[in-house]
Order: sequence, then structure tokens, then C-alpha cells
Amino acid sequence: MNGAPDGPDVLVVGGGPVGLACAIEARLAGLSVVVVEPREAPVDKACGEGLMPGALRAVQRLGVDPPGHDLAGISYRAGALVADHRFAGGPGRGVRRTTLHAALAGRAAELGAATVAGRVEALTLRADGAGVTLRADGERSGAHQVHAHQIYAHQIHAHQIHARHVLACDGLHSTVRRLLDLEVPPRARGRRFGLRRHFRVAPWTDLVEVHWGARVEAYVTPVAPDVVGVALLGPRGTAFDDELAALPGLAAHLRGAEPLGPVRGAGPLRQDTRRRALGPVRLVGDASGYVDALTGEGLRVGLAQARAVVGHLEDPAGYERAWSRATRDYRVLTSALVRAATSPARGAIVPLARAVPPLYGAVVERLAR
Repeated sequence: MNGAPDGPDVLVVGGGPVGLACAIEARLAGLSVVVVEPREAPVDKACGEGLMPGALRAVQRLGVDPPGHDLAGISYRAGALVADHRFAGGPGRGVRRTTLHAALAGRAAELGAATVAGRVEALTLRADGAGVTLRADGERSGAHQVHAHQIYAHQIHAHQIHARHVLACDGLHSTVRRLLDLEVPPRARGRRFGLRRHFRVAPWTDLVEVHWGARVEAYVTPVAPDVVGVALLGPRGTAFDDELAALPGLAAHLRGAEPLGPVRGAGPLRQDTRRRALGPVRLVGDASGYVDALTGEGLRVGLAQARAVVGHLEDPAGYERAWSRATRDYRVLTSALVRAATSPARGAIVPLARAVPPLYGAVVERLAR
């Protein structure tokens, strides 16, 4: 495939893990790539940081094997009630988001993907691709920086890049999605948010613990021999320390542990899109639609989309079908669990998981693939 005149085959908007996975996939396919990202690497994000076994295999397939802490399964907990399931097909891995991002960024650069510091402010669809107008990031105003090989430098200095294909990987609040009017108005009810903080403490388990409180779920993920991450999912206005204190079993493990860094937030989590492909543009990862972080498989789904989109750059309908296949389990199972978690049935989730281990195990294994 030939690039656009004086421009790359693929412009990736957003240099998070899914954007970098797209860049790696495209370079492995022999395509020229530029990644647009305003933040300096490594980029952090409020998330659970647990790679399910399928996500770990997908990352390794890209030539990346980030260090972390082995994860043997999932544990649902509500007071004294506990439901554990250990993965049947090998472990997952808890990896700090900054560690994962640095590993993917290094791999993308090794393969020859260029990166540009800037933000997208306009996008024009053309017969031979798309023209993207960039705005310099506030602290790095002036000419855009290219960190790999110096390709398309004259266009970058002109604050515009012409590419045959644009992959929008710019997250929950995607600018590209908004510019193309592909957003669905947000739902007023059931909007949930995520908060995350790390603590300096030795992990007490090799499972991802999900503590079910009255209003929130707390995901506890070991990410290093002396660090755990705690991510809370709940309604707007969730107070991290207050909700943590309301989970006595978890609070006891963290008592006296040193907090590492600030509480980070993300949300609202639910995002819907009208379509995932329009002309030369494809929406990938969170930008393409997101249900909730409750099942912890957002990254696996995003990596599957990255692989699918590079295989369907010339086939928008094919990408829509591949996107549907890659996200079907996530959308169906997560939507059902979120409905239960935000209904009067919330209190029955952990008792049901404990009472019917085969059902609980089947759901975990389906999501862990």
C-alpha cells in the first residue's frame, strides 16, 4: 500500500496502549505510521491494570512482555462472602499502566513509527484519505516534534498531516468522534466513573480481588512485588477514601500502606457511537464505544480491535463486522452485569457467584480468553 502524497499510510490519533498497538500492527504490516499524542510518555490512566490471560497473550504477540505480577484468577468479595475462580488457561498479569505504555511505546519506535506532539483540532475527509489539522500542545508550542525518523517533517511544521487512513484511538472523550458527529448523546442514568490509586504494600494474594460495597466495586490488582493498585468504580462524586473505609476487609490490608501518587479519575465510562467507520477514518478502543470497566477486559477488546482495523483499512463494512465480533462478549456480559450492579439485584451478585461456581467460572473464562 502506498502512503498519501507526502504523508503516512496510517495516522494514529492517540498514543495510549490501543493507539500504540495500532501503530505496531500497522508497522508489522509494512505501513508507514505517524502517532499524534499531546502527552509525554509514559502516559498514565485511571484503570484496573490487570491484563487478563487473553490480553497478556495479545500484548506478547506484539513483541512486548512487560514486567508485573502474575494473576491467577478473579475473586468476588462482599463482607464474609467469597467466590474465587482461577484461570484455566494460564495466568494473567498485573502491570502498571505506565510500565505497559513505556513497553509499547518502545516497541512502536523500534519498528519505525513516528510520533508527533500535538492535538487534533480539525479533520477533512478526502477522496484519497484525510487531512488532519494539529494544534501544538500548550507547554510544547511551536513546531511539532517527531521522535522516530524525520518523515513528513515539512507537513508537521505546517500543523497539518495528510494520511490515507486515520485511526481514532483518542479515548472515552474522542475528539475525532466528536468532529465526525459519530457520538450518541450520553445516557443520563447509570453513568459511572473510575478512580485509581497505588499503594506501597506487598500483595496478599495472586488474584484480582473485586470488593463489592454498597455503591462501588473496588478492584485490587497486584502490579509489583511491593505495589498494589486499587480502582473504584461507582457513581459521580465517589469519594475514594470514604468508600475504601467502607470496605473493612480491604481497608485492613491497606492500613499503614504508603499511597503512591494522587487519585486519578476517568469517566463517565459509558460511551456509544453511531458507527465505527466513516470514509478513511476508523474508531478504535474506547473511542469506538465503551460499556464499563466492571469486567476488566477493555484492553483485551481494544487490542483485538487494533488487530482487526489494520486488516480492514480498505473495508469499512468488514471492520464494522470484525468490531462487532471482537466486542460481542464484552458488550453483552458487561451490560448485563452493570444492569444488575445498578439495580436492586446488586446485593445478590456475590451470593449467586458463590452458590453457582460453574456459572461464575464460565463467565470469568469467557472474559479471560
